[in-house]
Formats: sequence, C-alpha cells, structure tokens
Amino acid sequence: MVHEWWKEAIIYQIYPRSFKDSNGDGIGDLPGILEKLDYLASLGVDLIWLNPVYSSPNDDNGYDISNYEDIMLEFGTMADFDVLLQGLHQRGMKLLMDLVVNHTSDEHPWFVASRSSRDNPYRDFYHWWPAEKGTPPPRFSFFDPNADAWAFDEHTQAWYLHYFSRKQPDLNWENPTVREAVYNMMRFWFDKGVDGFRMDVISFISKETPLAPIPPEELAAKYYNDWSYYYSHGPRLHEYLKEMHQRALKDYNIVTMAEAPGIRAEEALLFVHSDREELHMLYHFEGMNLGYTATGFKRPDPSGYALTAFKQVYSKWDGVFAKAGWGTIYLGNHDQPRMTSRWGNDAPEYRQVSAKMLITFLLSMRATPIFYAGDELGMTNIRFNTIDDYRDIETHMMYRYLQNRHEDVAAFLEDMKTSARDNGRTPFQWDHTPHAGFTTGTPWLKVNENFPLLNQADQEKDPASVLQFFRILLRLRKSQPALIYGDYTLLDPDHAQVYAYTRILNQDGFLVVMNFSKQQVVYELPLAVKEQPLINNYPAMLRVEKTLTLQPYQALIFSVPGRSGKLVV
Repeated sequence: MVHEWWKEAIIYQIYPRSFKDSNGDGIGDLPGILEKLDYLASLGVDLIWLNPVYSSPNDDNGYDISNYEDIMLEFGTMADFDVLLQGLHQRGMKLLMDLVVNHTSDEHPWFVASRSSRDNPYRDFYHWWPAEKGTPPPRFSFFDPNADAWAFDEHTQAWYLHYFSRKQPDLNWENPTVREAVYNMMRFWFDKGVDGFRMDVISFISKETPLAPIPPEELAAKYYNDWSYYYSHGPRLHEYLKEMHQRALKDYNIVTMAEAPGIRAEEALLFVHSDREELHMLYHFEGMNLGYTATGFKRPDPSGYALTAFKQVYSKWDGVFAKAGWGTIYLGNHDQPRMTSRWGNDAPEYRQVSAKMLITFLLSMRATPIFYAGDELGMTNIRFNTIDDYRDIETHMMYRYLQNRHEDVAAFLEDMKTSARDNGRTPFQWDHTPHAGFTTGTPWLKVNENFPLLNQADQEKDPASVLQFFRILLRLRKSQPALIYGDYTLLDPDHAQVYAYTRILNQDGFLVVMNFSKQQVVYELPLAVKEQPLINNYPAMLRVEKTLTLQPYQALIFSVPGRSGKLVV
C-alpha cells in the first residue's frame, strides 16, 4: 500500500453559505470562515472541502457558475479568498475547491455569447439542437419541473441541453476549445496554491454525438432505467480525464476527488487506479440510496434501512480498493440530510450516542473519511413543514413536477422531512445566542430550533460531548496506521443489529463493534481482545468474559492480539 498524504487526511466539508456570517446579511461568507480557522485547526482535520464560492446568480446555490475566476459578491472578494487560503496553510490544513465543469450558469459570458447567434464563436461551447431538425431526443433533467433536459431559446430557434436546471446549460466537452478553457482555469487555481478539486458530477461530462433517441427498452436493459448510469457512460469520458491529468493535474502536488453518480463498484478503479493516470479518489452514491422505497422521490421506507444491506454496501466498496486505488467514505454532505437523523437516531435520548457511533464508523474504515460541518456536533434534520421554508432548487422543482402531474405533494413534503437536502444546509450552530451565533441578521435558511441544546460553545465545555469524542477518535486514527491502511474483515455479516469488523496491519489490530439499534443487544465477541476498549461512546461497558451487553448505539474499539500472539496498543 503506497502511503499518500490524502489517504491519511480527514476531509471536512464547509457549505460557505451556512457556516459563519461575518457582516450580518444572513449569508455565510469567506471572512466568516476565516474567523473560525482556529476552531477548524482544533478539530485536527486536514483538508477543507469548500463548496463553490465562484461568481454565480445562485440558481443552485453556486453550482451555476458565471465566472470561474472570481468570487461571489455575497461571499467576499478574491483578497478574502487569498487570506483564507494562507490562513489554512499556516495552520497545516489544505483546501479542496469544488470544480463544476459539466455545466455553467446561463449568465456565464460563454453562454451569453453562445445564445446570441448561431454563428457566434462560442456557439459550440454548449449542446444545441436546431428547431429545423424537429424535436430533440428525450433527455432527463434532475432539476426541471417537467424533467425535460431541453430548453428552447426563441432568439436562435434552438434547444440547449441542461441535465440540471434551465439556468445550468451543459458544456460541450467534445469541443477541444472548451476543454482547454477548463484546464486553464484549473491551473489558475493551482497556481494560487489550491490543493485540489472535488469534481462535481464529473462522470457526466462526455456526451454521445450526435445525440440520438434512447429506446426505453435499451435504457431499461443496458442502463437499469437509471439516467445517472446512462449519463456517466459517455463514450469519451476516460479520454477526457486522462487528458485533464496530462494538461492540468500531473505537474502539481494536489488531490482530486470525483463525485461519481452512476458509477458502480466494478468500474471505480477505471477512475482512480494509479496506473490509469486519471483521478485520485471518488465517492459513490450506493450507500445513500439505502432506506428509500422504489416508488416516490427519496421516499423513506417506514421500516428504515437494513443494517445487513448497509454492511454489504460498505464492505463491497472496501473490497474495490483493497489492492489498488483508494476510496472515500461519508454519511452526509450538502446533498444529503443530516447523518445523525438518517443513519442514527436523533431522539433526545439517542442523539449523542448514535452520532458518536457514526463517527466511530467513519473514522475506523479503510478510506478517506469526509465529515460535513456539524457532524462533529451531531447536528440533526430541521424537518420543514411547508414548501415555503425550503430554499433548495431540487425540492422546489420536484414539488412543481409533482404538482404538474397532480400527485400527492403533502406526502412529498412529509418525505422531505427525512430526505431533503436543506436538512443538511441549515446554519452551523455555534452557540445559544440568537440564530445560534451564525448571524446578527436574518439567516438565509432557518436555524434548527434545537440550537440552545446543541451547539459548539456548549460542547467545548463538556468532556463527554460529541465534539470531544470526535477529537479523541480522530487523534486515535492518526496515531494508528492500522486504522488507515489496515486490512478490513467483516464479521457476522448477517447480524441485523451489530456491525463488527477488524482492521489489521502487521502486528497491529483492532476490533470495531457497533450496535446500530435502540435495543440492548447481547453479542459474543468473535475473537480475543484486550479487556478494556480503547474507544467507548458510553461511560461504561457490560462484559462478562466474551459476552457483551451492548447498549443502544454503543460503539467500541478494542485492541486485538498481533501475529506474535501479544496484545497490541
């Protein structure tokens, strides 16, 4: 196993709009993040993933970019960015920017020029379908009230392609001039000192040309009725990623992380095997799909998710990278609800212990862990009651889509209390002052009402808090290479409540045992371990010889005998 700094890093994701507001306008900003650099350093995290801060009209909260080389006015200036980058580096942290190059904003100068006339030099920067060719072949849009990925432009009498909202036209990567412009932009940020990119829907950039109809039976048989899978299998995808490596990546000491919707486990090494010279890491969505029904949009299964399926997914993805490449692991981000609410239990009696259990899982697996700001506190879903409370384009567009089809929007809103993206985007809960100390103004999105009981200031003073547990376990991971590089072996795969596995590297070994239920569970230890655990999210442990009585959501990490037969650590 080749050691690399990014394999050993802890990634911490900041949604800048929701982290800290410095000027009272209700919107988090770069100076606000700068105020909290010492807090970030105190966590022990290494790599800050910053969601887009580029100029944008904010149709999709910054994922619709109008200028790749400037900063959104609401977030500050390029000078603010430079100070922030310097401050991170001075504290031993690195910065991962969000790269959004499947599409731009329709207000980007490239698209403004492209739609100005059919013979404009920028016309081929995007995918156009002239009206005289008839109706374009159907394509699905994720953020369109009609799910239609074609929007008609009256001025030039043509449709343009948009996999996401109508204000996010897709770039034409088949045009080499587009690719060169993207690579120039990437080098601009690397030359500033940025340490890498998280690449938004990078698996979607290659389109088949010319675009042609997809028979429903082909979509079903070849692409599993999954538009993400279809979009992520463009014919020149890996050609473009190899070219990107050669033209923009290989000369810098940086890391790349691909958001890879539609990519299955058996394909992952095509992106991240070192011999391929494409990218370093990716993250998948297979785990995020657990616990939803086959009908309805992100409709939670009333019975929850099956732990056996959860174990199967994460064990399978560990196996993908057992001998080559490298993976990441996460349970929440800006596109997901809060991990404590989704995978743990946010009832008052279980919130802290289940949050600690999930942190134990993330920090004891073989992959680079990604934490979303607030995970270290155990922040929870806000569960809005009305569509007017939401700000997310995905929720609003799906609401309109269901309205257009005369479907049950009340049921949809109930589902969104569990699964909406805005659950994870509520402002960071700093203290128990108004608006949780996030802003002195009116926050752009409501603050969760539980902030007086769940905030960073109080957890700093509580040695038993989720925050302090996060720091303790993070230090353990960093001190034990076996928790980073060690072999992973799943134990008791069919157990419906307990997730147990070992991490072994040379003479060092650990057993991780977690009760993913709110019941007490009697569990027989599957191997010899040291008497007392290194990590326990409860004050005590009930153990008689090899028999554990696990409390609800209890998480334990034990040392196990090394190859010499002696207990290690």
